[in-house]
Amino acid sequence: MGFRSKRRVIPAKSPGELDAMQAAGEIVGRALQAVKAAAAPGVSTLELDQIAEQTIRDAGAVPSFLGYEGFPGSICASPNDVIVHGIPSADVVLQEGDLLSVDCGATFEGWVGDSAWTFGIGEVDEDIEKLNLATEWVLHEGLKAMVPGNRLTDVSHALEQATRAAEQKFGVQLGIVEGYGGHGIGRTMHEEPFLANEGRPGRGPRIQAGSVLAIEPMLTLGTTDSAVLEDDWTVVTLDGSFSSHWEHTVAATDTGPRILTPRR
Repeated sequence: MGFRSKRRVIPAKSPGELDAMQAAGEIVGRALQAVKAAAAPGVSTLELDQIAEQTIRDAGAVPSFLGYEGFPGSICASPNDVIVHGIPSADVVLQEGDLLSVDCGATFEGWVGDSAWTFGIGEVDEDIEKLNLATEWVLHEGLKAMVPGNRLTDVSHALEQATRAAEQKFGVQLGIVEGYGGHGIGRTMHEEPFLANEGRPGRGPRIQAGSVLAIEPMLTLGTTDSAVLEDDWTVVTLDGSFSSHWEHTVAATDTGPRILTPRR
């Protein structure tokens, strides 16, 4: 019930703690860059997982996903109709025209960075390219609401509004996946509160300078409904439509939103 209280705020990290979180986030960014550079037709998602893990460990960090509630990989590798939580596998081999979402986390000196990047393998169909460009744009438009004084659902509403605007901008129909969204983050990967990717504004705990959220729109070319496969992890679109997932760890500051997971 607490998150409906107008007195509640999203906890703040100090400037030094934000710098520490960005150090973790930059490692995630490097891992994602390495994965994207290696992703090509004929490469398995297990190979990409190994590249990410090596990049993270070489930086002196630990893969946050590996072993998290039993998850077996250092990345979530989610192709095509897989929305999130795809398990890296030697049996999942990339093909020309695939759309691959890679979600990655690293823990460095006690702080967690979490980010997701979706990209095409070779040439992708035009509607799939539009979906992916739209999802990236929605993330960057939505995170503009991550400012002190706003409430949690102001970010949700901004993401929803951006999704509707993206349909016009990119000329594509978009579904907002129900039941999944972003979250608080800090010394652990998933902290309160849950951040929906749509909703009415002006609700939930207040954002203050130093509040941090992982903001992650998940959009599809069709349904808003999903199903979890028998492995208890892999989330797929119910109608087989392609999906895209973009995520940054973002801090609210007095000078505007600060992305803590830059890809340099």
